[in-house]
Amino acid sequence: MKQEAIGIEQLLASLPKYYTDEDREIVKRAYELASIAHANQKRASGEPYINHCVAVAGILSDLYMSADAIAAGLLHDVVEDTDVTLQEIREKFGASTSSLVDGVTKLEALPRVSHNDQEDLEDDEAKLTEEQLSRRKKLLGQETLRKTMLAMNKDVRVIVIKLADRLHNMRTLSYTKPEKQRRIARETLEIYAPIANRIGIGEMKWELEDLSLYYLEQEKYKEIAAGLNERRAVRTQQMEKIKKRLAQSLADAGIQAEVSGRPKHIYSIYKKMIGKDRSFDQIMDVRGVRLLVEDKSVCYATLGIIHSQWRPIPGEFDDYIAAPKENMYQSLHTAVMYEDNKPLEVQIRTHEMHQHAERGIAAHWRYKEASKQRDEQYESFLSALRNQLDIKNEDMNADEFIETMKNDVFDEHVYVFTPKGDIIDLPKGSTPIDFAYHVHTDVGHRCRGAKINGKLEPLNYVLKTGDRVVILTTKQGGPSRDWLNPSIGLVKTQRARAKIRVWLKKQAREHNLAQGRQMLEREFHRLGLDEINLENLARQLEYRNPDDMFVALGCGDLSVSRIINLISDQKTPEDIIETSAPKSETASSDAVAVRGLRGLLTQMAKCCNPTPGDPIVGYITRGRGATIHRADCPNILRSSTNEKERLVRVAWGDAAKTYPVPIRITAFDRQGLMNDISNLLNNEGVNITDVNVRVNHDSLKADIANIRLIVEVRDLVQLSRVLNRMENLSNVLEAQRSKAG
Repeated sequence: MKQEAIGIEQLLASLPKYYTDEDREIVKRAYELASIAHANQKRASGEPYINHCVAVAGILSDLYMSADAIAAGLLHDVVEDTDVTLQEIREKFGASTSSLVDGVTKLEALPRVSHNDQEDLEDDEAKLTEEQLSRRKKLLGQETLRKTMLAMNKDVRVIVIKLADRLHNMRTLSYTKPEKQRRIARETLEIYAPIANRIGIGEMKWELEDLSLYYLEQEKYKEIAAGLNERRAVRTQQMEKIKKRLAQSLADAGIQAEVSGRPKHIYSIYKKMIGKDRSFDQIMDVRGVRLLVEDKSVCYATLGIIHSQWRPIPGEFDDYIAAPKENMYQSLHTAVMYEDNKPLEVQIRTHEMHQHAERGIAAHWRYKEASKQRDEQYESFLSALRNQLDIKNEDMNADEFIETMKNDVFDEHVYVFTPKGDIIDLPKGSTPIDFAYHVHTDVGHRCRGAKINGKLEPLNYVLKTGDRVVILTTKQGGPSRDWLNPSIGLVKTQRARAKIRVWLKKQAREHNLAQGRQMLEREFHRLGLDEINLENLARQLEYRNPDDMFVALGCGDLSVSRIINLISDQKTPEDIIETSAPKSETASSDAVAVRGLRGLLTQMAKCCNPTPGDPIVGYITRGRGATIHRADCPNILRSSTNEKERLVRVAWGDAAKTYPVPIRITAFDRQGLMNDISNLLNNEGVNITDVNVRVNHDSLKADIANIRLIVEVRDLVQLSRVLNRMENLSNVLEAQRSKAG
């Protein structure tokens, strides 16, 4: 059946009531231009392309966008897909509309959703290897987020138009190929839904998430939807009784409130089921109501009445009116035990707060356009958002940029107080050092301690909402390189990390070179790695020579853990590790790949205890298969010429699980030391197979404990992390791998 183009009448009828005749004329002229430009274009569904443009404009109209923004929504694809130029739009509609179209057009250089099949990436992607395809998708995802964030920094309305475009495309995604559906849904869930949340458009966030889940986990989506449908009648009846009871209680106290049930979004139910490991029935047992009242003072009066009639549940109260979320969300949240002895969640807010919760900054446009008054809260929000997105002076690569956006901008935040009572919002998991750098870069550099709620706390203390933070500083000095060590957990935000790296880079190159060399040599010594080809290692990390690699280590641009990861991940360790093992053809066994000898029995040599990631060599024995030695094992190095003929080249296989590694720990003896070590290893999932403890009581200063353990680790990466965490235990002087068991 042939589908007709949607006319302008329906769109004009949906425009905000305060639009002037001039505003409506702008929208009408934009429709006429878009209709002519897209006249011969169809969507994948077969409908005229102009229908998509009108749908995008309708979504923007529901958000009370200005006339120039709705015109840009109608024209958002004409520059990219037709002969219409940006100059032509500027001449016909002015600088504002053309600037918005230009911003959306630059975003449209990214992977597209709404275009015809011949413009898709699938045909090109079919020619790529799996590794090339994975790399390409990663780069596209990074570029999508980078361009989106930069566009948001310039004019946040560009992103709202892009979100409206994405929302309509998600609504009509069923007409595309399954592989494309999953790719677009994942990108929507990971990038666009968090952006909608960040700028406070709750309505759009929920719909984008639910639609994405439908295409990513269709069976689970249908299961939850069916469960909701089955319970709807009973739940509606139950909620009606609760709403009437609440309304009557508030009316008796002289408070007029609009009481409504909170809608259950399928993605939020799915997320709670996965994150809290709860069943559908357990999630659905939680009821929620929303109370809309006259003004802020009535919100608190309503809270008092609710708490006086039903017992509040401890730890379930949040005041987002006094301390709004970073996206301007305001509301009181509480939970009480209702009369049926089941929890009831309650949200209390004003009608204006509710508009802001559902439509975010778009609600501010509504009030701003209607009243033509300056909106200080809206301007403050934009200023704070641009400050978060302003990364042009920070030295970040693409991966760090993505992490900054996801961790510092999109993730959940906590709200803490300065000594003067000002509210600071930080990503969840932030520490006092993150707080210090948020206050001022120099405060961060000189931070040496912190008082939280009047009590001294360590610098890896995780801040919680409501904490009052006082930073203790020194007169001079700077950050420690240890602050960048992820194993210690002193810094959460990428922004603080970037400032620390900038400071470290300003230190003398020679100092960084010596520091980096010392760090790497110390780590190699701890892990028992000796024959490392530093030239090859530096080249693999894209440094010209080892000295440049050491400087990068010293200033924090390169982490020791990345080097250990590289060594551990090598499929052919000989590429970066010197070894005298002879060459031969390849075959594999379960734990070790033995080249040229398929299915040969292997066993680990007890004289050197090789661990996955070590350079290894096999020694053919009489009747016992091959014994696997480290390439630098003294027994191998001392072997005679005749014995060397029995050496075969081997490599770690994919099926290797855990391997015994001897560890030596030196520490000042104290009560509970072994308990702390045991707990640390337990948290890492590392098994202890042997323990030997000796305490030297002859020391003049303190008793020295020499602890020898044999632990089972997966690879060098896990071993490095375990040793690093051990050395951060109280009283531990040194933890390193022993070369002999």
